Amino acid sequence: MYLRKVEGPRSVTLADGTVMTRADLPSENTRRWVASRKAAVVRAVTAGLITRNDALERYTLSDEEFSEWETAVKEHGEAALKATTLQRYRQP
Repeated sequence: MYLRKVEGPRSVTLADGTVMTRADLPSENTRRWVASRKAAVVRAVTAGLITRNDALERYTLSDEEFSEWETAVKEHGEAALKATTLQRYRQP
C-alpha cells in the first residue's frame, strides 16, 4: 500500500475523543457548502489537521468567509452554520 506524502498530521483526536483524518474532509471541488462540511473544515483547522491557509487555498474560500464560519461555531455552535438558521444568529 502506498501512502501519499503530506505535510502535517494524517489524523488528530478531537476534544470529544473522536478521531478525524484527512479522509473526513470534504472534496476539494466542493461547491455546495452544507453545515456539516463547513463544520468539518473548521474542526480540522482548529485541531491542527490542516492549516488555515491550506483550507483557504484548497476550498477557494476568502479569509472573511472562513472567519465568519469560525466565529459562528465559536459563539453559537455548529448549528449556526445552517443557512436556514443564519438570521437567528446574526447581530442586529
